[in-house]
Amino acid sequence: MGARKTKKKTKAGGRRWSGRATARSNALDLKDGIFRQRDPKKIAASLKWSAERSRRRKSDPYRSAMSMLTFYINRAGKTLPATRKRILERAKDELREAFGKSRKKR
Repeated sequence: MGARKTKKKTKAGGRRWSGRATARSNALDLKDGIFRQRDPKKIAASLKWSAERSRRRKSDPYRSAMSMLTFYINRAGKTLPATRKRILERAKDELREAFGKSRKKR
């Protein structure tokens, strides 16, 4: 008998809580595939559109949109490829600009 590799099981039948949080939270009603897009401007525009029209958000549109983007980046953690992370980090800058909250350049 050889050693068997087993996958680490999570609570609730192997599903992760973060996937449920994205789908069912009161943060935003998001379009499908929003975080798979390659253009940071399109991601930011879609998040802004969703945040401004969502009736499920708890705070102002900017905070809700930025929170959802940050949540997605943090949720992916180490498994997020560097190229995807760069795109999503640029989407944060685009989102700030879209809401008129851009940071000052140093």
